[in-house]
Amino acid sequence: MSTAAHAVALPDQLSTPILDSESHYLLLSISSHGGYAYVSMATLAASGDFRAAEAAREMAWEQLHSGPWHSVLPVWRDAYSMACLYVAKFHYRNGEFKDALRVLDMGFIMGGMLLRKDLVSAIQIISAKARENDVQTHGFEKSEHKLVREAEFQKSEVRCFVFYLPSLYLARLWTKWNDMDYLIKVAGDRTVPVEINELRNDICIPDYCFVGGGELRSVNAWFGPAGTVTPLHRDPHHNILAQVVGKKYIRLYPASLSGELHPYSETMLCNSSQVDLDNIDEREFSNACDLEFMDCILEEGEMMYIPPKWWHYVRSLTTSFSVSFWWSEQGS
Repeated sequence: MSTAAHAVALPDQLSTPILDSESHYLLLSISSHGGYAYVSMATLAASGDFRAAEAAREMAWEQLHSGPWHSVLPVWRDAYSMACLYVAKFHYRNGEFKDALRVLDMGFIMGGMLLRKDLVSAIQIISAKARENDVQTHGFEKSEHKLVREAEFQKSEVRCFVFYLPSLYLARLWTKWNDMDYLIKVAGDRTVPVEINELRNDICIPDYCFVGGGELRSVNAWFGPAGTVTPLHRDPHHNILAQVVGKKYIRLYPASLSGELHPYSETMLCNSSQVDLDNIDEREFSNACDLEFMDCILEEGEMMYIPPKWWHYVRSLTTSFSVSFWWSEQGS
């Protein structure tokens, strides 16, 4: 029996307890906002109609794009999550794991909070099944497909910044995350805006984050090609940036120079500088070129501490995979 034939015979193992208990009330809420056509399609989807499930998802998608994002009613975000779960159930029963993951990821990204736990649970189940299916079909041996090969590296001759915190665990992480086949196996089928949950288990939190009773706020992984730029900005928390694969150029300005770096006045951009370090407008920001800064090239296996509200500019010099750890002092 082929793998595909075996997958078709699988029962629906996606448990959606929140959807099961809340669908009636959610549909009533959608009806109260004029979503009668959606309710009709969602009801058919719950009874086993795949085309109705797809139609419901399209209707909710249109509502999500009917105006500015902040004006979208939360009930339509939950409606989109509901439809995604129904569509994913059909794909899963047919052994179409990659299609199911794409639908669920979009539900997670664009949907509301009501059904978030059902989406996460379904993603975990299907991701595990998809990886198991790939191993049975293709197998995964030690790969030679490296993101960045050691021969590509030349040690920097100049190092102006000395806040380096070496960590032994990065060596193990580098071995995994520099392996393209590993990344494809673990997260290659995922559609993500920021998060790749499957890689979270590979990350150990450095002890530095807990010195003095610190409280971890956020862990982020950053993956991109050479030339990727993060413009000059500042963050509110303590930050350790760990370079796992590749290398980055980093420039830092102390928080005391905030006035000279001209933060945007808009609320959404107030942590970003109007000064473009790659193309400084010397007429508008005449003193920007004279400001003192510290810079470095952060290489694989190295970590750097960035104090709260310090301005930093980052450019990837090669294909790069980094992890940043934000933490705050106790009580702050």
